Amino acid sequence: MLAGVIALLAFTAPPAAAQQVPTDFTAIVKQKMPAVVAITTKQRVEEQEQAQSLPDDLPFREFFRRYYGEGPEPRRQQPRQALGSGFVISSDGHIITNNHVVEDAAEIHVVFGDKTNVPAALVGRDPATDIAVLKVDPQPNMAIATWGDSDAAEPGSWVIAIGSPFGLGGTVTVGVVSARSRDIRSGPYDDYIQTDASINRGNSGGPLFNVRGEVIGVNTAIFSPSGVNIGIGFAVPSKTAQAVADQLIRTGRVERGYVGLHLQELTPAIAQALGRSDDKGVLVASVEPGGPADRAGFQSGDLITQFEQKPVESGRDLSRAVAAMKPGTQASVTVIRDGKPQELAIVIGQRSDEQAARSTAPDGARDGKRLGLALSPIPEAARGQLGLEPGTSGVLIQRVDRNSPAAEAGLRQGDVIVSANNQPVSAPADVAKAWTDAQGQKRPVLLRVKREEQYLFVTIEG
Repeated sequence: MLAGVIALLAFTAPPAAAQQVPTDFTAIVKQKMPAVVAITTKQRVEEQEQAQSLPDDLPFREFFRRYYGEGPEPRRQQPRQALGSGFVISSDGHIITNNHVVEDAAEIHVVFGDKTNVPAALVGRDPATDIAVLKVDPQPNMAIATWGDSDAAEPGSWVIAIGSPFGLGGTVTVGVVSARSRDIRSGPYDDYIQTDASINRGNSGGPLFNVRGEVIGVNTAIFSPSGVNIGIGFAVPSKTAQAVADQLIRTGRVERGYVGLHLQELTPAIAQALGRSDDKGVLVASVEPGGPADRAGFQSGDLITQFEQKPVESGRDLSRAVAAMKPGTQASVTVIRDGKPQELAIVIGQRSDEQAARSTAPDGARDGKRLGLALSPIPEAARGQLGLEPGTSGVLIQRVDRNSPAAEAGLRQGDVIVSANNQPVSAPADVAKAWTDAQGQKRPVLLRVKREEQYLFVTIEG
């Protein structure tokens, strides 16, 4: 009987999906490795060293002064080198990498697998998605990578990362898709693929392949307290990277849709205050005067539930959907106003560089150190849930960035800032101005915060 069971197991066919997985990845790596390159950049940065002053009564003071110096030394230019990865995406020499690999670079070089080192020109870069495109002269027998469908990459599917971690070119690591649509709060359009394939410093800009050898992501970031891989890496999905790269190649810049809305997430508490049975949708916190949304009739307090007949789950979903639309096109939006659904038609505008900067710096402190807060006005319907007395002004903290001055001071999502430097605040710009003024005066900013049932003062160092 046992022999019969063993025989049955031996001849049971594996599932169809298992038959498609290779026993190893050598064939894919051999084919795709030549398309992956290392990228080196050089910058010139100014440094000024200050030697410690020497006491007048120090023995052999003149000896130390002469040989080790005293007082400030003149500024001098120091070269700084960065290293990343990339991949060739076209036969005419276009290469995809991360924006942070080439940002502010004075020189860019591409190193192929055969050690050929060639200069590269920057075609364009997009800080919002951390994608950049380079151009090199076509090389003999240059291998090319092809884009794949990142939407088809399900959690648990195999992925292969190739790059130059710590300068070790041609390094292959294998893992699975851990999750999709991750928001790591690095920008307004976060939609990362999470993977446990080992990604370390120097992998930035390298490709994440599926088992068919198609690029489904551009390796961009890791989550790690020590700066080395702990099994949590992130890649820009190919759906985003390809669209951005195509625009950069075509025009050198990226056009994004813009509607002029400041949005606020619909928390369960706010949904309850509004009489909603769920927390699906996103609130309009304010409308920019004269913007596309203003012209279309949007109002503060509108609850957006659909955009182009597709459900809106969050402000991030809506921001990405709007950004992906071509400026000048018309879109339909479903809002709930006074408990009743309405259809609004809006003509998508074009996001300017200034607006893009505002969207990535919600606290407004772009000229100095970022405060690390995303703020919004307080919806009238939510005041009771937040425990605010009638007539109390303030702004609601929507997000606190990790490792920011605000996070270090202990501010939390859901706190209400009612004053800054003992002045009442009624808009996010009031907090941003107080922070900027405090930085200019080299002093902390003092915030009065309502948290649950109590008020407290918080100081934040610049």
